[in-house]
Amino acid sequence: MSRHPAVEQWLGLDRDELDEIYVSADAGNLPRGDTRGTAIVAGSTFSRCYARFARLFGWQGKVFDIFSADGESGILVNKITPFSLTFIVAKVYREASWMDGRETIVIDYGSTSFFARYIRDEIREIEPGVYLGKVWWGQRRILDFALTPTSSSD
Repeated sequence: MSRHPAVEQWLGLDRDELDEIYVSADAGNLPRGDTRGTAIVAGSTFSRCYARFARLFGWQGKVFDIFSADGESGILVNKITPFSLTFIVAKVYREASWMDGRETIVIDYGSTSFFARYIRDEIREIEPGVYLGKVWWGQRRILDFALTPTSSSD
């Protein structure tokens, strides 16, 4: 399974190390189009196995449609199941991060999905086209993830 070099490194880091990378970054550009997702179970010796399992059977990434006139908001759909079906819509916009209060890109399922309504993702662009994300369930952080362009990782 081919992954971006930064994502390979992130799979070996613990949560504090990933958090340091995230808080050191600016929000960056909003993603556009199809992205490849990698679930990151920080600090686990099995993180690569978890990422592979999640990719094969659960979540493959997100498809972003940034349509506002200023290019600063839009929607996305998640790619799930082994067939990359698009499902679970979210709003995308900029707002203060729950982690550090600085600007981040928010992926908000609160008003768009019954099943994921308590989920909020935050992402920041660590290098061009490569994003590190945090998943919140209510006010509790539950997972990290990465997004990379499909053209460079598939």
